[in-house]
Amino acid sequence: MKEIELKLQGKLNRLTNHTFKFDERIKDGWFSAVYFLKTKEIAKKHKPDAVITMQFFQKTHAVICGTDEVIALLHTFADNPQNLEIHSLKDGDQISPFETVLTIKGRYQDFGYLEGIIDGILARRTSVATSVYNVMKAASLSGKQKPVIFMGDRDDHFTQQAGDGYAAFIGGSTAQATHAMNEWWGKKGMGTMPHALIQLFNGDIVEATKAYKETFPEDELITLVDYNNDVITDSLKVAREFGQELKGVRVDTSRMMIDKYFLRNQHVLGTFDPRGVNMQLINALRDALDEEGYQHVKIVVSGGFNEDRIRQFEENQVPVDMYGVGSSLLKIHVGFTGDNVVIDGSPEAKAGRKLRPNPRLEKVEFE
Repeated sequence: MKEIELKLQGKLNRLTNHTFKFDERIKDGWFSAVYFLKTKEIAKKHKPDAVITMQFFQKTHAVICGTDEVIALLHTFADNPQNLEIHSLKDGDQISPFETVLTIKGRYQDFGYLEGIIDGILARRTSVATSVYNVMKAASLSGKQKPVIFMGDRDDHFTQQAGDGYAAFIGGSTAQATHAMNEWWGKKGMGTMPHALIQLFNGDIVEATKAYKETFPEDELITLVDYNNDVITDSLKVAREFGQELKGVRVDTSRMMIDKYFLRNQHVLGTFDPRGVNMQLINALRDALDEEGYQHVKIVVSGGFNEDRIRQFEENQVPVDMYGVGSSLLKIHVGFTGDNVVIDGSPEAKAGRKLRPNPRLEKVEFE
């Protein structure tokens, strides 16, 4: 786990409000629950000088993400942001159940209506970062950290890509699939070929790969080999054609399909689920490549992978060199709560809640 931990610890500078493309309607309360907006008006009328402390927490072990975005949100849309006192953990910090991750002190009417938005930012970003972190841990069980590509572009609305890609980066992912996913830290997306490219060449995987190589000669040559549902035959075709120039093959077999290899070798069936990208298929692919002298060709797998499935592959020492993971990383499973716990210097909170100081919080200074 050293590689992941070093990456998380290496993030020293916070992103600022120059990074985020906020919707200006936030200022008008368009995205805030109406009861927060009503409370803002009541506070302005009846408690204009009351100073409250709001703290945020969640209920599981996680990797926090979204704090930079929340701070930028407050800087941009709170009234009198210079009067707020903010203490926060940093994106990438590992957090415990009920640990305070953020506190905001100031007049309620200046920032209180942003509570729900803050909860939502922290929930989504932390969920993605935590899922990626756990996947990266699973992908290191062999003793070597295997790369993981974040392929979440087709699993959610495109407007979420920048934030999700950043959260995946915080969680430790090796690369992201789109340029948008890399936007917040200035890198570019990574990708090779989709099934659509092979279709354009009528399923001829060699011709499709030739066209790719000619058009993008600087790229590492990695061919998608499940288009014809015969990954070993097609992998050997491109390996024989391109030799040392072929750096890898990617297997993305649908979970509803059984590769033709098993139809030719039915004697191996009966003791495992032969559908999709399974351990037996990848072992057979590695053996076939090695037998013909293509030990240098790496195997990339994608299609329905999650933490548990990667863990199973790694525990069984399946010869995978890189994982592509998408939808499983985008499930929101970490929920945050904001509580008002102090007013005018005195404890005041709903039953069961109280101020929980956290010495790990750092004070955020306004520039």
